Amino acid sequence: MRWHWSLAGRVSAALALTAALAASTAVVVARWLPPGPAALAGMLVCAPAFLWLARRIARPWVRVVHAVGDGIMSLRDRDFSVSVGAAADADLSALTRAYNALGEVLRRERLDLYQRELLLDTVIQTSPMSMILTDANERIVYSNVAARQLLRAGRKLEGLEFAAVLADAPAALREAVGSAGDTLFTMEVQAEAQVYHLAQRRFVLNARPHRLLLLKQLTRELAAQEVAVWKKVIRVIAHELNNSLAPISSLAHSGQLLAQAPDPTQLSRVFGTIGERAAHLASFIDGYARFAKLPRPRPQTVSWAQLLGRLEGTVRFRISGALPGRPGTFDPTQIEQVMINLLKNAVESGSAAEDISVAIRDENTGFRIEVGDRGSGLSDATLRDALLPFYSTKATGSGLGLTLCREIVEAHGGRLSLLNRRDGGALVSVWLP
Repeated sequence: MRWHWSLAGRVSAALALTAALAASTAVVVARWLPPGPAALAGMLVCAPAFLWLARRIARPWVRVVHAVGDGIMSLRDRDFSVSVGAAADADLSALTRAYNALGEVLRRERLDLYQRELLLDTVIQTSPMSMILTDANERIVYSNVAARQLLRAGRKLEGLEFAAVLADAPAALREAVGSAGDTLFTMEVQAEAQVYHLAQRRFVLNARPHRLLLLKQLTRELAAQEVAVWKKVIRVIAHELNNSLAPISSLAHSGQLLAQAPDPTQLSRVFGTIGERAAHLASFIDGYARFAKLPRPRPQTVSWAQLLGRLEGTVRFRISGALPGRPGTFDPTQIEQVMINLLKNAVESGSAAEDISVAIRDENTGFRIEVGDRGSGLSDATLRDALLPFYSTKATGSGLGLTLCREIVEAHGGRLSLLNRRDGGALVSVWLP
């Protein structure tokens, strides 16, 4: 095994050798000169030897330090390919190994980052969603293939002013971008009406504001959903019609036979049953008609005491907490219909009348109405699907009650949500702006 001197050992040995040589020279010169001049002469004679030894000792260190310095300059220039050869000295070898290990880590990280960027760019460029990124000056700094095909027939968008690109776009797209928010709109593409969803987000990148626009075509998704809804509507209507028309047809045949009998007194019972089924069918169709012809709300200022007073006599309930002093602004007829539906659902949950509560809270930006009960609560499936059209847990339900409530609330710019109460029962929350 080869033994290597450390830098400190080499410097100490050189100093010891130089001192011994100077002392020997001073002893020899002392034969002709006094001790002081003899010592000085010894030092002068040994100075060149000391300088030569110092340069020999420091040469590998200087070479390695220069190499590491050049490597650091390469790292600063993002060139991670430079490495430093191994040195014989143990300390220098540790330094070169540390530098080379750092360069290897940076090379791997740069390769991983490049692969991730390549993958991300591939995903973005092949995405059917149009993506546009603009800077603080509203110039396009990035776009994908879908955006270029939609706005400029596949030509490059980077570097162009976004307003100039929008000038040639359909008016519906310009209006959607001008809304500065998420919106759903329809515009003509290749002479066909297409439905799009536009999402806009602002963020800071490299200390400068940017805007990201995501444009997604929803025509196929909406068409598929529309077909699925219509199929369900047809199934529900066919089911209800069969349930009513089948007994009516049977009773009509029985009525014909009874009309020929000597004693037609039982005809009244037959006609009564036919009238009940016809009334049920009329009520069912009327519910669908009201859902389809829901008018736009006509907001007006209404006090909460006035709204709850109009509900007296429909369903028994208690008011939880104090009513807000500030009146609300909404369509009183439509919100009253919402409250009636929610209170009837609370009664049908099996809750006692004294456990059905209505609370109204002022939340500054809007009002929150909460209708609670202590019934059996809602299952996970009901919580998930209760607001979907035609979903019902009742044997004779049409599945339009909560859907109609949600349509009314959202037409007012509000939200409707369902949840289970901690101590049992359900709670319906309605937020109105």
